[in-house]
Amino acid sequence: MRDVLNAERFADCTPREVYATLLDAGLYHCSWRTLYRILAAHAEVRERREQARHPSYTKPELLARAPNQLWSWDITQLRGPSTYSYFALYVMRDVFSRYVVGWMIAERQTAALAEQFIAATCAQQGIERGQLTIHADRGSAMTSKEVAQLMADLGVTKTHSRPHVANDNPFSEAQFKTMKYRPDYPDRFGSVAEARAWGAAFFAWYNDGHHHTALALLTPADVHWGRAEAVCRERQQVLEAAYVAHPERFVRGLPVVPKPPKAVWINPPAVHDPRVSEPVSPSCPSGLEDTLPMLP
Repeated sequence: MRDVLNAERFADCTPREVYATLLDAGLYHCSWRTLYRILAAHAEVRERREQARHPSYTKPELLARAPNQLWSWDITQLRGPSTYSYFALYVMRDVFSRYVVGWMIAERQTAALAEQFIAATCAQQGIERGQLTIHADRGSAMTSKEVAQLMADLGVTKTHSRPHVANDNPFSEAQFKTMKYRPDYPDRFGSVAEARAWGAAFFAWYNDGHHHTALALLTPADVHWGRAEAVCRERQQVLEAAYVAHPERFVRGLPVVPKPPKAVWINPPAVHDPRVSEPVSPSCPSGLEDTLPMLP
């Protein structure tokens, strides 16, 4: 009966359907409940025809301890002057410093433009072979043969998010949200030139004027270009002067300026993993808690 149930004629039929069909043909072997029991004994109460097997994707666990070790990039759409018209914004972001190392606005999204964008950004940052990993989702431009070949030629490692998992590329998504929630973000752009002019002003502010919470309120440029220690020393001097002038205001003693994280993860591993030398928080995109001291 198991051979009958798995035959080409009945492979897609339920036991009830098989029972009724055989009964109409003048054949009775057993009840339909017995047919179910036969299938259950062989773990076949499911699709019995061979199904396509989707490959399993490993969760990317990526670590950056300095600028230009790990980049994240993505493409988003900017609404154009008319309905259903869009411009493509390409953005490459350093995961450790949150610095936007490259951006480009074009009239369309293609693998050839993505190839040019990545090559120009790597050249501008002076990337050497074996130095960099670039992470992206599975968009058509990101997974194209042109981009894959370019990264192989540059000696850059490429990684991709798992299908349908938005959290695997949180840094690019967070940057797009910051951009599109800016008070001066327009509902539509009248032209590519207008979009590029707005983008130039926005990314200049984002890199040099935006005090990032995950960077202990430093700007991405401060961290990317190695100015973080000097800025933190100057801030500490200001707090010490305020403490000396009015110690009664600081009930917890001398305040200490927080430092930016020394390591940033995409998908931090378990806390007991030997690669994790600092506290890891799964809820924090950077993988590290961004806690600031309580100041009066």
